[in-house]
Formats: sequence, C-alpha cells, structure tokens
Amino acid sequence: MSAVVESWFLILAAIAMLLGGANLFMHHSNLIYNQKPGWGYSALTLAGFLVTLVAGLLKLGVPLTPQFPEYAWAGSFEDQPGVIWWLYEYIIKPSTSTMFALLSFFVASAAFRAFRAKSTEAALLLVTALVVLLGRSYAGTILSAPVGDAYSFAALTDFVIMSVINTSGQRAIVIGIALGVAATSLRILLGMDRSYLGADE
Repeated sequence: MSAVVESWFLILAAIAMLLGGANLFMHHSNLIYNQKPGWGYSALTLAGFLVTLVAGLLKLGVPLTPQFPEYAWAGSFEDQPGVIWWLYEYIIKPSTSTMFALLSFFVASAAFRAFRAKSTEAALLLVTALVVLLGRSYAGTILSAPVGDAYSFAALTDFVIMSVINTSGQRAIVIGIALGVAATSLRILLGMDRSYLGADE
C-alpha cells in the first residue's frame, strides 16, 4: 500500500511541478509584456527559471560515469562540475547564507520589540524565550550542574518545551495548513477561485 501511495505522490508531484512551471512562466511573461511595475524582477525570475530548467533537463556539464561511459546522461546532475552543481554552490548557497545573515538582524530587532511584558501573553512568551535561551546556552548547564546530567536544565528544556509543547503546536499548524491547502485546491479545481490568474473573482 505504501508503494502505491508513494507512486501516486510522485505522479501528482510531477504534474504539480509542470503546472507550477507553466503558471510561473505565463504570469511573469504577462508582467514583462505589459511592462507592469516590478517587471525587471519578473525577467530575472524567468531567466533563472529557464537556465535552471535547461541545465537540469539536459544535464549540462555532468561528467560521465565509469559504470555507463557510453551514456552521456547517466551521471547525476549534482556531481561536480555540472552546471546545476555550479549554480547551487556559487549562487544558491551564497544567496541563502546572505539572506539568513540579514534575517538575523531583523529577528533581533523584532525580538527586542516583541519581548516586552505588556500583557499576559507577552509575559508568557518572554519567560518561554528566556527558558529556551538558558537551555541552549552554557549558562543553563552551569545553573543545573548540581541536579545531574539526567535532569539538567537543558535536558528538561529540550524535552518539555522543544519536544512536547513545540511538537504538538507544530502538528496542529501542519494539520491546519493541510486542510487549507485541500480547501484551496478544491476551490481552484472547481473554478470557484480564479485569483491566481489575476482575476478578482
């Protein structure tokens, strides 16, 4: 049964990728053709999409494999020095690192503004954040040293907050997202929602 479900998942994922790629191309092509505000970003998006698509489908730069030297496409597109490998190592990874480095400053400033005990909910958030920070830092280990390793502050923090409370909250959020995706998909498939095409209704 699991093999059948996995096969259907791969089929649906492939169809979704084709529809998503076609929708991406049509949407940004329309923005570029009509010269709407921000069409330059659409041009960059389309250029990156097409370059990655061609490099991945044709396996540009992929080295031959010793097992199948007569087949040019037998190697993995992730192997060095393929074009996809080059794009990942020198464009995607540096861009991701830069984005997260910038996000750290925004997170720090947002945390400074949010962690103010102006209400009961804000006070609970502040206390939880301090407990988690103590459990993740060396100070928490020093504070809980007399208790022992089995019941250390860090271990209790990981188990109670990160494993029990955080996991249950994440599962509730994932279930809500899954229901929202199913409802939105049905509305789109039934033609009740055409906002993705740029229409109001």
